[in-house]
Amino acid sequence: MGLPFECADPQSDEAPLAGEAAGATALRLAEAKARAVARRFPQALVIGSDQVASCDGLRLDKPGNHENARRQLTAMSGKRAQFDTAVVLLDAASGELGARLVGCGVTFRTLRAQQIERYLRQEQPYDCAGSAKVEGLGIALIERIDTEDPTSLIGLPLIALSELLAQAGAPVLG
Repeated sequence: MGLPFECADPQSDEAPLAGEAAGATALRLAEAKARAVARRFPQALVIGSDQVASCDGLRLDKPGNHENARRQLTAMSGKRAQFDTAVVLLDAASGELGARLVGCGVTFRTLRAQQIERYLRQEQPYDCAGSAKVEGLGIALIERIDTEDPTSLIGLPLIALSELLAQAGAPVLG
């Protein structure tokens, strides 16, 4: 977006709360990440983001390994999954916070076991909710994407972030 920035690891616990809806988890974690980073950057505008994926009512966390990723992709084969991505902009100095939740429906192609294995060996998306990195080879797994903000699927909804920056007095295009 042409703005100077630094990346900082919030070192946040990403565990969902019992009974918490996917969108609520994404919003809570995005805010927690922003607040954790704001303690180290007390004069900054801090962005926090989080994504939660689900399919057939089951939450699809970051798989962490090959076997879990294979199970997730097999479960989503030929189905529609939901990716809820939250972005928070926190003015660390004033404490003002803006938040947006962007939903994204993703219809997966019917995938053969061989395709899943080939994809996992090449991409290794073990740190990615739902095991599909659409900004890379994972796009080949997908038949259709339905969302108001296509960048939400990669984990940071830039249309929503642009709106939050403008509201905070830091518009992208000045």
